[in-house]
Amino acid sequence: MSRPDDTIAALATPAGTAALAILRITGSDTKAVVAAVAGVVPPARQARHLDYRGKDGALLDDVLLTFFEGPHSYTGEDAAEISCHGNPFIAQKILEDLLSRGCRPAGPGEFTQRAFLNGRIDLSQAEAVMDVIHARSERALAAAHQQLRGGLGRKMNPLVDDLLAALARIEVYIDFPDEDLPAEDTTLVLDHISRIALSINELLATSHYGSILRDGIRTVILGAPNAGKSSLLNRLVGSDRALVSAEPGTTRDFIEERLLVGPHLVRLVDTAGLNPSPAPLEKLGIDKTLERAAEADLFLLVVDASLPSPPVLMPELRSKFRPESALVVLNKSDLVGERTRRPALPDISQVWVSALTGVGIEELRSAIVGMADAFARDPTDLVTINGRHAHALGQARELLSAAEAKLTREEPVELVASDLRGVLEALGQITGRIDGERMLDQLFATFCIGK
Repeated sequence: MSRPDDTIAALATPAGTAALAILRITGSDTKAVVAAVAGVVPPARQARHLDYRGKDGALLDDVLLTFFEGPHSYTGEDAAEISCHGNPFIAQKILEDLLSRGCRPAGPGEFTQRAFLNGRIDLSQAEAVMDVIHARSERALAAAHQQLRGGLGRKMNPLVDDLLAALARIEVYIDFPDEDLPAEDTTLVLDHISRIALSINELLATSHYGSILRDGIRTVILGAPNAGKSSLLNRLVGSDRALVSAEPGTTRDFIEERLLVGPHLVRLVDTAGLNPSPAPLEKLGIDKTLERAAEADLFLLVVDASLPSPPVLMPELRSKFRPESALVVLNKSDLVGERTRRPALPDISQVWVSALTGVGIEELRSAIVGMADAFARDPTDLVTINGRHAHALGQARELLSAAEAKLTREEPVELVASDLRGVLEALGQITGRIDGERMLDQLFATFCIGK
């Protein structure tokens, strides 16, 4: 990403025609570039309306220019934003002019990386920028905003303080062996380690929910052939996403679709029918169904309510059906006279619907929201971790266990201190307090240009 004192520029809005486009500039020469464009550096944070003319004097557009003086800017450096009409040709001409004035093109995530390097945000907040941009549900957006405001960093601070206190108690005996110190008391250090391990386990417990927020609640639609699984998917999605036929076994592979159900993002997976005597090709589809079921968070068992008796579930699926994560969807209610409880899964809640007419679909949505709410955490405390955080916390937990074992066996305190310093380094990877240039470049490379 070249030198950190370069002045960089990029389009900060998506490519394509729109009402507006925004270009961003940051770096040591921002004031000079702004003065060249506007004739003067306007007061910080005050939008200035002006004609943007290129170096050759040609009028490119009328724009709004806002200057942000460092360190009170997103990047911590002098920065500016130019809002122009959203014609891609205009935006590109302005960007080319900025480059001709000494800026260089920004790399992916370079604005946010500078914000991190200049101490404006920690690494977990930097990652939250992308979570905010890509949030697809109310809960995901709430969690992203919580992390963007430093929620994870605040959770980490007392944990790191506890670790430093434990490390200090150990290292004092290493650094000052000749001082008149009281006898070593490992009880206090073990207490610190126990509290740290508890905090780490609490954070690791949020990993699955973080994945649900980012990717959606994996909801698998199961049932016998011709029970109406694909019709139900189409009705919930609101379009003909899956082929529907009166011939059983239309779906041979799984079909996945995302949709919002209340405040939750749900990944609906339509699967092949569970035929107890499948043909070879149908058997492959059922194997795929079992694979998807092994990864599912929620289950919708679609039953043809017009048939005299419900199908019997395969044992490997029956064990997964629990009241808090499964619903029996009694489909084809339009073909049924009197509605009575079906005996297939007496402990599982059931909803009567007609995928053909839409009757009962809103009740089904409400039931899905109720189950999804059980996965959710308190919206005021939506601190979740991602895969990178989980890996670092897992390393920290292993090293903590090693340190605890060494203390219990009364091994040399130098070995315990080495483990605890490893824990500190692992925790530092989460907020970025440990220098790791290679890790940072890889992380910010996942960002889009202009962020």
